[in-house]
Amino acid sequence: MAESGQDENPDVVTQTISVDSVISSEELAQLRKTNIALEGRNYELRETIRQLRLQSAAIESERDQYKRETKKIKGELEQYRTPPLVIGTIEAIASDGRVIVRSTTGPQFLSKVSENVLKTDLVPGSQCALHPQSFVIVEVLPNKYDALVTGMEVETAPEVSYADVGGLDKQMTLLKEAVELPLLQPDLFEKVGIEPPKGVLLCGPPGTGKTLLAKAVAHETNATFIRVVGSELVQKYIGEGARLVRELFSLAREKAPAIIFIDEIDAIGSSRSTDAYSAGDHEVNRTLMQLLSELDGFNTRGNVKIIAATNRIDILDRALLRPGRFDRIIEFPLPDEEGRKTILSIHTRKMHLEESVSLESIARETPDTNGSELMAICVEAGMNAIRNNRTSVLDEDFSKAIASVKEGRNQKIRPLPDEMYS
Repeated sequence: MAESGQDENPDVVTQTISVDSVISSEELAQLRKTNIALEGRNYELRETIRQLRLQSAAIESERDQYKRETKKIKGELEQYRTPPLVIGTIEAIASDGRVIVRSTTGPQFLSKVSENVLKTDLVPGSQCALHPQSFVIVEVLPNKYDALVTGMEVETAPEVSYADVGGLDKQMTLLKEAVELPLLQPDLFEKVGIEPPKGVLLCGPPGTGKTLLAKAVAHETNATFIRVVGSELVQKYIGEGARLVRELFSLAREKAPAIIFIDEIDAIGSSRSTDAYSAGDHEVNRTLMQLLSELDGFNTRGNVKIIAATNRIDILDRALLRPGRFDRIIEFPLPDEEGRKTILSIHTRKMHLEESVSLESIARETPDTNGSELMAICVEAGMNAIRNNRTSVLDEDFSKAIASVKEGRNQKIRPLPDEMYS
């Protein structure tokens, strides 16, 4: 057997080994190709998984955002479903911890206090929020003034100075002594040993410069100037007018030194009578009584001065006119000839007047004319010049203006034609 094995052909053995090696190389190359393909597929799958994970994270983030928005919308819907709270005013604190509250609708309630409300915040006079069903105090509101009251404060001083007021030298001096001097030099009154005037009432026909002089005071003084028209204090609901008066004086005391100017005070200060009243008259009288109390009551007014103006002093209540409330009454008559000349010089100082224009003659031609009508004459004279394509004003323009203003003042209002509103 060994001899037969030794006699085998070596060429055949070599050929067999080479064939086996060739097959192995092809399989190895194929395996390598398959491995490369699998690795590429594996990389694609891993990239796909990474993209899917990123998309999943984005979707989860978007889902969380939608959950937050849904929660917010549900909260808003819950607030919309919740009935509004009732506003009330704390009047007194009971011995057992409960609070007497007056609702804005009128009735009083003995209410309990929520645990979230601090006991130190329960001050009589402050506003609170009540539950609409149980009327439990759930919140004490901050003390804020009515928007109507805060809007009365004059933040920008009017562009009117004492130099713009003519023919009122005596009235100007009296007003300075009563209003400006106590604010600027209070030590003078302490040395003399007297109390400065608390209030000044300006009275006189319309157009004589009452409001104009008040504007000059607002311009010249550094004190807070609060302007209110008497009709603004007349409100529809019971007690609202009196509340506005209280808040008005409270704001003035907070911003002292301050000046309160009440224009057309006859709107709430008319004389009271025993005749039958309407509900509106009762409310006006309540507002007047609150004003009387603030002018001279138990509460100290502090460094707050009052200026009031009216052209119907004959209808004012006697309690309003007594000393202590209005210590000085200043009358504003129609200007005399010299006063009219001064007023005309003020209104014409920016106008281009011809040399023929004489303010003295214009003042003589306009007796019984107030300051507003004199200003209207100057404006009408300028309009006459513009109508004739001129930049300078002639004497004849003033003559036409005087005639036009007098005609407009004396002319009666004719009734409107029936077909105007048909």
